[in-house]
Amino acid sequence: MRRFRAEPVSDEIVEQLVATTAFAPSVGYSQPSRFVRVDDPERRAQIVAEYERSNAEAAQQYDGEQYDRYVGMKLAGLREAPVHLAVFVDTETPRGAGLGRQTMPETLAYSTVLAIHTLWLMARAMGIGVGWVSILDPAEVTRILDVPAEWSFVAYLCLGYPQEEHLDRELVRAGWESGDSSATRLHRR
Repeated sequence: MRRFRAEPVSDEIVEQLVATTAFAPSVGYSQPSRFVRVDDPERRAQIVAEYERSNAEAAQQYDGEQYDRYVGMKLAGLREAPVHLAVFVDTETPRGAGLGRQTMPETLAYSTVLAIHTLWLMARAMGIGVGWVSILDPAEVTRILDVPAEWSFVAYLCLGYPQEEHLDRELVRAGWESGDSSATRLHRR
């Protein structure tokens, strides 16, 4: 989702969406997700500037037609989205007492992704669009938002009511990728 209406999303709905993430599975019931709502205009402007810097750098890896397609796509709704949520994993959370993560500590980050997924599904059920802005330097986002050192950046989400609804994905409509290829997902051994 990259195209949002200006209509605000109420604080109550945002709080409800974040509260819903408590129902997401988490390793050892660690609940490591930390959501930071970014309302401050100066911090938002810094995030937009970081996105523009990172996006210009990312564009340099493409050439010819692929470059033209890349720079022609709308890859973020940072200016339009009424709600910005930065999502972090608390890598030092005492919850769960380490259960299930001794050999796979990355399960804390996976648990945070499940929380994002839960928020995303609930948002869509409420008619709210979500866009994941992944073209950002995690260290810069962490610095801009001044979060605790033990928090590791996972996602920057834009939320708002969509300008229009589509069943297909925007990157498919833009010609960046073709439709789903589920044949490559299940393998047998």
